[in-house]
Amino acid sequence: MNLSPTEEQTALVDRFRRLGRDLGADLPARERTGTLQPGDWQRCADAGVLGLPVPRAYGGLGLDPLTCALALEGLGEGCRDNGLMIALGAHIWAAEIPLLLFGDEEQKNRYLPGLCDGRLIGAHAITEAGSGSDALSLTATARRDGDHYVLDGAKRFVTNAPLADVFLVYATVNPALGFTGVTAFLVERGNAGLTVETRYEKAGLRTAPWGEITLSGCRVPLSARLGAEKQGSRILSATMAWERSLILAPLLGAMGRQIDDCVQYARTREQFGRNIGKFQSVSHRIVEMRIRLDEARLLTHRAAWDLGRDVASHYAEAAQLRTSESAVETFLDALQVYGGLGYTTDTDVERNLRDALGTRISSGTSDMQRLVIAEKLGLTTRARAASHRPAGARHAHAE
Repeated sequence: MNLSPTEEQTALVDRFRRLGRDLGADLPARERTGTLQPGDWQRCADAGVLGLPVPRAYGGLGLDPLTCALALEGLGEGCRDNGLMIALGAHIWAAEIPLLLFGDEEQKNRYLPGLCDGRLIGAHAITEAGSGSDALSLTATARRDGDHYVLDGAKRFVTNAPLADVFLVYATVNPALGFTGVTAFLVERGNAGLTVETRYEKAGLRTAPWGEITLSGCRVPLSARLGAEKQGSRILSATMAWERSLILAPLLGAMGRQIDDCVQYARTREQFGRNIGKFQSVSHRIVEMRIRLDEARLLTHRAAWDLGRDVASHYAEAAQLRTSESAVETFLDALQVYGGLGYTTDTDVERNLRDALGTRISSGTSDMQRLVIAEKLGLTTRARAASHRPAGARHAHAE
């Protein structure tokens, strides 16, 4: 394994870092309204962000997972809008990847080019009011009716829901079967019986739009089923391996940017006649911030390396766990370095901290990640939801 970036990867990281600096304008105002900056999504599409892992045959760049991780870290370093980064990740890892892995050729050709070039936005809808970490304990149903399925139920915390054109919806064909009856469907926004509602104001990641969807007698053709009937748990498990490995890669860049800002501030802020960076309590705090970032980055790169290699490892969960927990600790430390100034909205510190809190329940809570790792180590028996992400968060993130 060689994790040193090639010249081509370095050039891509630099390009995405520059792109990120042009994104996220008017962030404080948009945080209050919970909206994306107009044009940012298309700028990312035009630069190839939306198609990073998608083969060129379907309009993407066809890049390997490790290169994707490096590129997205660069994007996150340049872009201050963490909500945009999560919205992009939900689109790529939870909408495009399951299509790529389980879609038939008609489905891939129908959706992937538009998802890559910005004409379509994808969303992943699994979370329900009564299903949290037990993600596949669903009440949404799919009833076969001739050459159609009829979907009924409700999903919440669906990232990108207010903007999405196509939803990947999970429903059970037989509630008595439990998670083994879960099946995945591609439901387009214009489908009769599908309604979208924006609810729940978030503490952080406010610019990543989310909402609820309701399915009431929503008829979809057989061709809208993704994969085979009762294959939903397998689809979700594969999707989560990609998402847990890579959705927080931009957060590595945000952490790196925050650490650089802390170093600069500690070198210029004077107290008691000297720069605060000369106080061991401050310098050691920043050292720990840096070590945490290095740990999270290495785990992310290892998880990315394992993707697609048919390796049953715990690195996807470890990367998600360590990156999210490290981000919260790092931004808390940044608050201490900046003192009262960090508690104001004049810096990025308080917003970064609020955003990071949501990532600890994203793609599975920290407790769920530990449970999955324990299972993979042979310490616990298999639990129904242990290898799946909790339904509670597509960005946090719920679907």
